[in-house]
Amino acid sequence: MLLQPLLIFVLQILYVPILTLRTIFLVKNQTRAAAGVGLMEAAIYIVALGIVFQDLSNIYNIIAYVLGFSVGLYLGGKLENRLAIGYVTHHVNLNERSDELVHALRNAGFGVTVFTGQGLNSMRYRLDIVAKRSREQELMEIVEEIEPKAFMTSYELRSFKGGYMVNSMKKRAKKFNSEKNQEQAKTGDSQ
Repeated sequence: MLLQPLLIFVLQILYVPILTLRTIFLVKNQTRAAAGVGLMEAAIYIVALGIVFQDLSNIYNIIAYVLGFSVGLYLGGKLENRLAIGYVTHHVNLNERSDELVHALRNAGFGVTVFTGQGLNSMRYRLDIVAKRSREQELMEIVEEIEPKAFMTSYELRSFKGGYMVNSMKKRAKKFNSEKNQEQAKTGDSQ
């Protein structure tokens, strides 16, 4: 009696995160990955829904389907945040030029372009920074530490071509993380 609702619940917990991944891959223009994930998604969907439609008077199956969908959405969101697939660009607007911030971001492996513009009453400075989504929090912490009054906006990138990005960012990020780990080891040894 409870085996079918449990199976439906588990299938929904699997189905919805897979649906989330497929959607992410489509948005990121990774159609091959989306198609592969879509195969699993469709198979799980048909099995779970087939069980529910066998007996629409079985309220436990319907409740399991709905609850599994809800829990699956939650898990899918957590999975998406954990994977952090893709890149994001941040615009950091400053009232004054901050070479310290630019150097700190570049040393951490982020690509930074500085623009000067005319605000209402004075010059303004905008940094365009491209980062992997998995490093977004790190970027924000650096900006907050050096320029806590900065105004920031961010946009997800769907695609890009050429430029500073891929190889240089990987090298600088690796160097930055190595130096950061060495610093933490020194701090830990002195305590």
